Order: sequence, then C-alpha cells, then structure tokens
Amino acid sequence: DIGIPSSVLNSIKPTLFENTPANWLEQFPFPKFKDHKYSRGHAVISGGTLMIGAARLAANAARRVGAGLTTIIADKVAVDHYIGGNLGDMYWPISNQYEFHNFIKEPRGKAVLIGPGNGVNEETRKKVITALRLRKITVLDADALTIFEDDPENLFTWIKGFAVLTPHEGEFSRLFGEPDNRLKSCQNAAERSGAVVVLKGPDTVIAAPDGRAVINGNAPPTLATAGSGDALAGFITGLLCQGMPAFESACAGVWLHGEAARLFGIGLTAEDIIERMPEVLASL
Repeated sequence: DIGIPSSVLNSIKPTLFENTPANWLEQFPFPKFKDHKYSRGHAVISGGTLMIGAARLAANAARRVGAGLTTIIADKVAVDHYIGGNLGDMYWPISNQYEFHNFIKEPRGKAVLIGPGNGVNEETRKKVITALRLRKITVLDADALTIFEDDPENLFTWIKGFAVLTPHEGEFSRLFGEPDNRLKSCQNAAERSGAVVVLKGPDTVIAAPDGRAVINGNAPPTLATAGSGDALAGFITGLLCQGMPAFESACAGVWLHGEAARLFGIGLTAEDIIERMPEVLASL
C-alpha cells in the first residue's frame, strides 16, 4: 500500500483491465431457484455438413456453461451425423435459407453461433446476414469471418450491437489488417465493426466498441489443439443466451476456457476443456 486510496479510480476511470472474475462475476448467470430450461436460455448452433465435430463441440460447451438447451441447425443431408451425437443436443434439419430464417426468427432462440465447420461459402454469408438482420445476439467465428474477407464493411454494416467476433490472428488480419499492436488493433476493430472482438492468442484481448478492453493471462499452451476455438465459441454463446451482456460474456468465456485447460494440464483435448467446466464453475 503506497497511500493511494481506491476511490481515485472513480476519477481515473480506467478502461483496461486484466481479465479476472472480479470484472464480470456479479453478472454471471448462476442458476436461480425458479429457473427452467427456457429461462436458462436456448443456444442455436449453425452446423456444417463436413466438419461435423465443430458444431457438436460448441453445442456441448454451451450446455456445459449453463444454457438450458441447444439446437444444432444444419442441412438435412447431415442428419445421421448429428442425431448420433451428444444426447442432450437437439438437431433441426433444414434444406434452404428460408428454413434457416424461419428457425432463427423464433423468439425462444436467444443467441446464435455461426462459423465452426460451416464452410467458406455463400450459404454461410447468407446465414450471418440473416441472423444479424433479425437482430439476434450472434457469435461469429471461423468460416463466418473468413467469408467476409473480400468485403468486411458489408459485415460491419449489419452489426447493430448484437455480435461477438472471435478471430485468431489470421482471421483478424483478413478483416482488419495485421495486428501490429494487439491491444490497440483489437480496440480499433471493435470500434470499427461495432462488435465485441475477441482476438485469440496466448494473451487473448477482448475489446468492446465503447473502448473497454481486457487482456487474458491464464491460457496455457495446451489450448493449441483442434476444437479448442469451437469450445470457446460455445461457452460465449451459452453465456449470451442466458442474458449475460456481450462484453462480459466474452471475458467470462475466455477466462473459463483458460482456467479449465490450466486445471487439466498436459494432454488436453477440446473435449477435456468442456468436461472440466463444472469444477471451474464450482470454484466461482
């Protein structure tokens, strides 16, 4: 203690923090006595037809972090792969964009994840625009970001404060240019896009359009494993569908993701991150 009272922070009004539970724990959606599965939130996961595991990991992660229910919505040609997946995840087959639109507009679906395993194609682009146009709380990851590399401003035009973008450095560069300073680049990206931006890496940066930012410091190198990003996107979507604000959902999801990996240790796979989540939640 060097004699500076904590009240001085009210004058300084800092906007940059280390990502710790103290920043978001008061808004964490712990179960309440009268909750039922719909009050806990319905997460909708857009699934692909080839990389099936990505959507399944994300859906499982969303439920594990507290979503009351999850539905994977994907082309009916993949029906056998999805109905044979995680027992607790629902599957809704579609044949075209019209059917995707009709399912997404249902009010019970509180948050939508698009990208993992969806493919870099025009169908993915249309799904993104549909979700944003309907003003759904939307998490965009992987292919849902890359598909806009030729015209990122088209994506940003549709974002009206309802999106979280979760790029790694390669995907970030396609939309915003090379991040020469990870913190400043992420803050600029959030302001430019109007979305909360999660720039993933060993020091993941989360930035909000209003200038707030955190730097995450608990992620071990074992997170460099296939499916890790799908699990993270699922955690964030699961928190969003429960009503946690976008910036806080992103911060909490990133910290929980890192803490689960840290507790597990060496030999980590994406499935292990999800399975370790109850222990992390109990510690909170």
